[in-house]
Amino acid sequence: MVERVLTQWQRVRPDLDTEPMAVIGRINRCAALLQQASDAPLAHEGFSRAEFDILGTLRREDQELTPGQIARETFASGAAVTKRVRLLEEKGLVERRPGTRDRRVAHLSLTPGGRELIDRLMPEQLAYEKSLLDGLKPGRHEEIADALGDLLLLLEGRVGAQRPR
Repeated sequence: MVERVLTQWQRVRPDLDTEPMAVIGRINRCAALLQQASDAPLAHEGFSRAEFDILGTLRREDQELTPGQIARETFASGAAVTKRVRLLEEKGLVERRPGTRDRRVAHLSLTPGGRELIDRLMPEQLAYEKSLLDGLKPGRHEEIADALGDLLLLLEGRVGAQRPR
């Protein structure tokens, strides 16, 4: 798909340098396909990836977090986190405790059922995601991860520097 788009642009505008599109287009396409594929087992369990990310964040941090901390960890908006936490509370997976100093600040943690669920789902999800990459040659996983890590450092530095303070 991306190769076709690049060829089309070269045909109609050979003066354009489409090299960035070759990288960014492929990353965007991979991200969309991987998101769709990796969401499937979670949907079967009755969860969205975003809800799974909240459960995973609470489990790996292994302490109470505020909704703002979860938003930063999951790159979600505060409103989105609030909505997702409400759903997870209704399912009995997350509990909210008001702050001792400021009762407007909620402190969130996993319930025992939430902990059991994420501990059960995480290995299954990782095995499924591994199967999505099984067609890659040995050593390519690390090479791709390293290249994407370099790109993330570059982008996070630029995006972070552009944020208003």
